[in-house]
Amino acid sequence: MSTIIQFGKDLVRRFSDHEVAGLAAQLAYFFLLSIFPFMIFLIALMAYLPISIEDIVLAMSRYIPSEAMDLLTSNLETKNTGLLSVGLLATLWSASNGTNAVMRAFNRAYNVQEDRSFIKSRLIAIVLTVAMFIVILVALMLPVFGKAIGVYVFSWFGVSEDFLAIWNALRWVISSTLFLLVLMSLYILAPNHHVNIRQSFIGAVFATVTWQAASLGFSFYVNSGVSNYSATYGSLGAVIILMIWFYLSGVVIILGGEINAMLRERQWFKR
Repeated sequence: MSTIIQFGKDLVRRFSDHEVAGLAAQLAYFFLLSIFPFMIFLIALMAYLPISIEDIVLAMSRYIPSEAMDLLTSNLETKNTGLLSVGLLATLWSASNGTNAVMRAFNRAYNVQEDRSFIKSRLIAIVLTVAMFIVILVALMLPVFGKAIGVYVFSWFGVSEDFLAIWNALRWVISSTLFLLVLMSLYILAPNHHVNIRQSFIGAVFATVTWQAASLGFSFYVNSGVSNYSATYGSLGAVIILMIWFYLSGVVIILGGEINAMLRERQWFKR
């Protein structure tokens, strides 16, 4: 127990020493810059997928507060397939800047300097960004089409009806597992330091579970009416809610990297 308490104290100290709050704010800023180009990209992409705006809203509303969702859905009213490439490029550039901020945060966590070339760093950031986009799309589609997929497998292989109930639960687990794998990739590739799979696992599990809990908790807090941001900030309330959610997400992601670095320093995993 004393080891866990000391670990927590050291994590709090690193939170301050490594300016996690400031780096998370940078990450939230770049997330905000990329979210609307990403919406444009989704609008254009929906023309090629059997998915509607309502499906996307339903899937996203599980984690995003309602006021922030109203802000996002107001940008999902028209489809323009000609904006597909423009939206993708703008999203990649803005979001990869956020990934670069994460890379700087992890380098600080491992106490290393960035000596990779600009091109290599940017390519890593873009690859990680694309991986996150894929997970977001899969996470959106599994809840919407998961039941249909289960019914198809049921009819094709003739499995029992109990399989559908199991599948309805598993499709949420699959989304979380994909998120976990992307975070592990982020913790392995982002820092300019050798990190193996075992050394990235604990932080990725922490970030996955904590992000889901924090998102659900913050969504409940906002939707419950305990704090009325719209009454305080007017039309900017939805933007502020979205920024706070991005900020919380950034803090959780960076803390996952800090935890991995601390475990490595304590040699909890063999190199």
